[in-house]
Amino acid sequence: MSQIAGTLRVPGAELYHEIRGHGPLVVLVGAPMDARSFTPLAELLATDHTVLTTDPRGINRSPVDDPDQDSTPEMRADDLARLIEHADAGPAVVLGSSGGAVSVLALAQARPDLVTTVIAHEPPLSDLLPDAERIRAQGEEVIATHFGGDPVGAMRKFLVMAGIDLPEPVFQQFFAQEPSPRDRADADFQYAHMYRPTTRWIPDFDVLRTRPVVVGIGTESAGQLCERTSEALAKELGVEPVRFPGDHTGFAGDPAAFAARLRDFL
Repeated sequence: MSQIAGTLRVPGAELYHEIRGHGPLVVLVGAPMDARSFTPLAELLATDHTVLTTDPRGINRSPVDDPDQDSTPEMRADDLARLIEHADAGPAVVLGSSGGAVSVLALAQARPDLVTTVIAHEPPLSDLLPDAERIRAQGEEVIATHFGGDPVGAMRKFLVMAGIDLPEPVFQQFFAQEPSPRDRADADFQYAHMYRPTTRWIPDFDVLRTRPVVVGIGTESAGQLCERTSEALAKELGVEPVRFPGDHTGFAGDPAAFAARLRDFL
């Protein structure tokens, strides 16, 4: 299938993106996850869709002009709007996962003309929860540990906060290895400039109730922080959350099963 990789100049950043396939437009987006995380899912969908993936501003191949500027959901929503217009195949079904789910909710608020359905998969909107102050404090401890020179310890604290229990060999494989300079820079940007604006964002519920928003939760995310935040969002919107295969990163863990479920909304 065809694949085009390129960059798009937007205010304050250069956005790396990939476009695959032909057909109705589907956008897959994360934050801080970049386009690589969605490659297997994108290839499955590109058999009969145009699929757009991207590195969010400040991450991997999408450099920013000012590395000290925060990456807000509104900025990332504007980036997505410009990418959809650039692809010239919209309006789009847009799936955002984790911080990307917050980005697509902001997109739905600002540019409903560009989307037919927005699927917010496990948005980490912890300020919607009754124990938001405690979660904020835990997040600050994670950030302080990371910038204190212990990124492995920071990841352990992050997983505890998120309610994610990984077997030690799995943790060692994915999080205890020496990161590349690029991965370290991405983690630094995430903790310094993306984490707080994303988790503390409060949607405009009156607006989003008028938008075609689906709230997705992993079938294996029971008891995790993002199940709680997703349920809180769904309650505010007056919708029932939809279960997707896998956990917080089910789109990468079992892309075939995830694609099959996602096709229910295409």
